[in-house]
Amino acid sequence: MLRSTRACLLLGTLSAFATGPAAAPADAQPAEGHSGVPRRPVSTYSIVARDSATGELGVAVQSHWFSVGSVVPWAASGVGAVATQSFTDPAYGALGLEMMRSGKSAPETLAGLVASDADEAVRQVGMVDAQGRTAVHTGASAISEACDRTGPGFTVQANLMLKAGVCDAMVRAYTTSSGDLAGRLMATLEAAQEAGGDLRGKQSAALLVVAPHPSGRPWEDRLYDLRVEDHADPLVELRRVLTVARAYRHMNEGDEHVTAGEIDRALEEYRRAEELLPGRSEPIFWHAVTLASEGKVEEALPLFARAYELHPAWRELVPRIVAVGLLPDDPALVDRILGAGR
Repeated sequence: MLRSTRACLLLGTLSAFATGPAAAPADAQPAEGHSGVPRRPVSTYSIVARDSATGELGVAVQSHWFSVGSVVPWAASGVGAVATQSFTDPAYGALGLEMMRSGKSAPETLAGLVASDADEAVRQVGMVDAQGRTAVHTGASAISEACDRTGPGFTVQANLMLKAGVCDAMVRAYTTSSGDLAGRLMATLEAAQEAGGDLRGKQSAALLVVAPHPSGRPWEDRLYDLRVEDHADPLVELRRVLTVARAYRHMNEGDEHVTAGEIDRALEEYRRAEELLPGRSEPIFWHAVTLASEGKVEEALPLFARAYELHPAWRELVPRIVAVGLLPDDPALVDRILGAGR
């Protein structure tokens, strides 16, 4: 099948998928005399949400701290989403998802975890479950400016803000923006930054969106899992990466349509990918491959020529993908493809 063959060809490796970060970062080790409490606040502003139209669940966060995406955002399809921040305890993410998976609501889950946490005063946590029920906790010792708000299917929370008003700006952005969940989460982070953001500045950001229902294939349930680990302007970079991720989703969907024999729909998906990534050679090349494989050689040749112009090494790949069945084993056709643009 085209997608699976291409995935092995292009990725060459397998990754493990879980419901959240594999482990807390080094900064989340207990400080002497404060059992279970990190030495410094890890996160600043975040949103957790369930899209009422699609059922997708997501988390987005920005912080002046390295690799915020490795500890704050947690989500699982059909279960819920969690942001655990301030003096972060990752157990709120891992245990929170397990409790919601067992049937507890987000309010029940958060109440239970807070009640069992001797250091709840320094925690800030937002949760939403698969039914859209929400809960948020801002401990009494959260560093100001600190705030939280809840709305239908979402919570926003922030600490260490430059000034008041960040949570209200996030609520306005989320409730008035349109588009898919990933785009609305992105807009919410941008609104927080425009309202003043973190007193310390900017460093890292992350966005995680999962499908509404588990498929049994967790690698497919993560619709977007994007991180900017260390950057002078992490939200600008996160938006750029989100655009790239959207383009590759179109390419993957195109591959699925090819596998199903829906060639016109596949070509439309490839075209959308090219529109999102003008000047990128990969969407152009695979669009050309699909056209050529379906006998639309005259349409394919200009695309091959453009791909070669942008990245000449694509010519080297042509005979290799013939060998694995992604192009017809037709020497005359291969010669025409290799000669495109010359």
